Amino acid sequence: MCEFTAKDYKKGQPRWCPGCGDHFFLASLHKAMAEIGVAPWDIAVISGIGCSSRLPHYMNTYGMNTIHGRSAAIATGCKVANPDLTVWQVSGDGDGLAIGGNHFIHANRRNINLNMILLNNRIYGLTKGQYSPTSPRGFVSKSSPYGTVEDPFCPAELCFGARGHFFARAVATDAAGTVDILKAAYNHKGASVCEILQNCVIFNHGTHESVYTKEGRAKNAIYLEHGKPMLFGENKEFGLVQEGFGLKVVKLGENGITEKDILVHDAHCEDNTLQLKLALMQGPDFPIALGVIRDVEAPTYDDAVYAQLEEVSSKKNYHNFEELLLTNDTWEVK
Repeated sequence: MCEFTAKDYKKGQPRWCPGCGDHFFLASLHKAMAEIGVAPWDIAVISGIGCSSRLPHYMNTYGMNTIHGRSAAIATGCKVANPDLTVWQVSGDGDGLAIGGNHFIHANRRNINLNMILLNNRIYGLTKGQYSPTSPRGFVSKSSPYGTVEDPFCPAELCFGARGHFFARAVATDAAGTVDILKAAYNHKGASVCEILQNCVIFNHGTHESVYTKEGRAKNAIYLEHGKPMLFGENKEFGLVQEGFGLKVVKLGENGITEKDILVHDAHCEDNTLQLKLALMQGPDFPIALGVIRDVEAPTYDDAVYAQLEEVSSKKNYHNFEELLLTNDTWEVK
């Protein structure tokens, strides 16, 4: 097996605003691909339209910059037609969840073996600052000068509601955390969704400010690891316990709380009730969950399609168009 470096996956000069979260994510994607080790010529990167969707131009792989909101549809066809190809689909929160929302939920429902990346900066950047499906209620933008009157999508909730089997989250400036979830997404067989929290320095600066720095993540985020207790804080002094049907933050040492009382993360549990609660946590009362939140195996659409074709084909007495013609009466005109 060939050994690759991040340089083997790089191409061109990225053209994003200085400081854009896309730069951070692209570097992590190059690194993750090198560690995964799939050859560049066995990879396709498919995107839609938007700032994030320029990403295939900077990948030394097969790639396609498609039309607005349709990257999941194109990626689906690409994977089903080329089952041995590793397919990464890249969308922004506008491209992926507004016009592309229908394709997003059905790619998850069908469990197509795609690595779906959602770069979430809570704004339309390429079209100059309109609010997106993930912008918070009251958000002031060029298309909502008095504040939005809508509640946003939570990508995790949408993924889980569509019967999604893999969901992970990272912050664009956290290279190690991003590489970890990208590798986990690749190793998951089926539709995987990685939400990347990133900054738009021009139109929505500071939208993920609480976790955008290493110090902020130490205080305001929890890194979930399968089989590990849910501890967080600068010194791992806080933890999560169950209280009724909800979650509660506790401090170790107070009221007799020990590490044995802390919930242990189970990313492989088929019942997604607790996983969804973790994914929906947000400040100031709760930390933001990072890492692999859900990772459950299930039959994939592409495998099922090929299994069905083989089953049907084995029962037919023809296997191509010429044989099909010869199944009926034939004659020759001279």
